[in-house]
Amino acid sequence: MHHQDIPLTLIPAAPWGRIPTDAECRDWWDEYEMLGHIKDHSELVAMVATTLAELAMDKGLGTPCGLSRAEFVQSVRAAALLHDLGKTYTINHGGNHSQIGAAWAMELVGNPHIAQGIIHHVHWPGPLDLERHFLPLAVIYADKRVKHDALVGLEERFADLFDRYGHTPQSREWINRSLNQGRELERLFSTFLGEDIHAHPFDRRRLVR
Repeated sequence: MHHQDIPLTLIPAAPWGRIPTDAECRDWWDEYEMLGHIKDHSELVAMVATTLAELAMDKGLGTPCGLSRAEFVQSVRAAALLHDLGKTYTINHGGNHSQIGAAWAMELVGNPHIAQGIIHHVHWPGPLDLERHFLPLAVIYADKRVKHDALVGLEERFADLFDRYGHTPQSREWINRSLNQGRELERLFSTFLGEDIHAHPFDRRRLVR
């Protein structure tokens, strides 16, 4: 796993652009030849991110730029559905799947906020401010809770990442950095939402008891 800090791509006043539907996102999966297991992973990541967005709206998170609740939630969901759009291409040809997927998304919908959620879904290089950067932070955390096509805790997810990608000191350093960020995001989401996000099933609106 290789990652470089990339300057934040979002200018606060940037327009939101078009918000794609689920059907459009899945059509693009096929257009860009997304592998089946990556589709399954993306569906579950979207479920987690969507739940976080809905819970945040319930807690009074303001919608930016005059978006309605439904538009904001769909923006988060679309970014999650598309976060691995470039993955199959990079498996076959190399490159950074986050950067490639974000570039394709910008070409498709012209929405810098959705593209930002894609380009930074591995690691967020700025302050973990949920009110300012909810969309990319929700996608990051959601991705860190899904191992292949199963909802798991952070420790299990990162044990898998260490096994698959932690073959050099540099890669292990980056994975540890990402794990620590995931832990902090889990704490922040739990505090903000008033719920134990680690214990949330994400397919229902009640915590596991």
